[in-house]
Amino acid sequence: MSFTEEDKIAIKFLRENKNYGAKRILKEFPNKGWSLGGLSYLLQKIDQTGTVKRRKGSGRKRTVLIDDNINAVNELVLSQEEHQQTHRSQREIARQTGVSRSSVSRIVKKELNLKCFKKHRATELTESNKVSRLSRCKKLLRRFPEHKVSFIFFTDEKLFTVARPTNKQNDRVYAPATARKNDISAERLLRTKPTFSKSVMVSVGVSSLGATGIYFVEPGVKINGEYYRNKLLKNCLLPDMKEMSELFIFQQDGAPAHTARDTVVLLTQETPEFIEPNLWPPNSPDLNPVDYGIWGVMQEKVYQSKISSVDELKNRIKQAWSELEQSIINAAVKKWRIRLKACVAAGGGYFEHQFK
Repeated sequence: MSFTEEDKIAIKFLRENKNYGAKRILKEFPNKGWSLGGLSYLLQKIDQTGTVKRRKGSGRKRTVLIDDNINAVNELVLSQEEHQQTHRSQREIARQTGVSRSSVSRIVKKELNLKCFKKHRATELTESNKVSRLSRCKKLLRRFPEHKVSFIFFTDEKLFTVARPTNKQNDRVYAPATARKNDISAERLLRTKPTFSKSVMVSVGVSSLGATGIYFVEPGVKINGEYYRNKLLKNCLLPDMKEMSELFIFQQDGAPAHTARDTVVLLTQETPEFIEPNLWPPNSPDLNPVDYGIWGVMQEKVYQSKISSVDELKNRIKQAWSELEQSIINAAVKKWRIRLKACVAAGGGYFEHQFK
């Protein structure tokens, strides 16, 4: 519903004299049928211009239809904020409102003065996780000043599949401007997802001192404490680290095989220093340089073209690891303390969106 001139005058009075917000004004006029989005837009205009009237001759002529379009778009945008799990693209907003995509884009940018940000995946954090992350990040910052960080070997495991992981944002097919969907083959437009894709698990370690080899876990093997200690630590990761430096600090996440008592005993005996299980923050891939700085680079190289077998996948992974530049590792490690501080500033909560 559009606002009458009398409505606008009353709203302007409440805004300027009583500093009422949109929700409070709606309570004052419950039977008007105003939308929260439309009212918020009108208040924004009052705050910016000091008037509810449009300057004579400014821009294109405003119509009830244009106002209704703005209100409709704003309604969907605000509902997205109120229900944080709902996220609509401008294409979806256009479909639901019947407003063209170009008009939606203009309304969002010019009329509502909004900027669109891409949502990113994050590991779910409980309140307990946040408290623990806050405390442990502070301890890590105190224990590892800048000059000690270069001696830390950060480790991680990752599963690579033969089928390329789908990235909806980057999956595009280009065709002549005159083409219609029916002119393009289904094979080009559709990405099939196999119900089961063969895969391999790898384990690595990186630091400013260099990188370990990349080690493949045998097919069908679950990484329990015994396998982790005897195969990955004793035979692979630790020998590589010792070859690069007599002084190093070993890091691992809180996986059960990593925190097992016998694993802790082994690390106490075989490493100059390691980050204890009760010190590494829980559910924190966003604090591991391998996770936030290396795996993405690896995936880009590995999946440059279609992979047809496990052997081909393993060869691609080996090749990508051999081509990984030390400067990329250094850049990821350099951000570690910065991320620890960001986590502290966020109270142990989510912060990674600041780095995207």
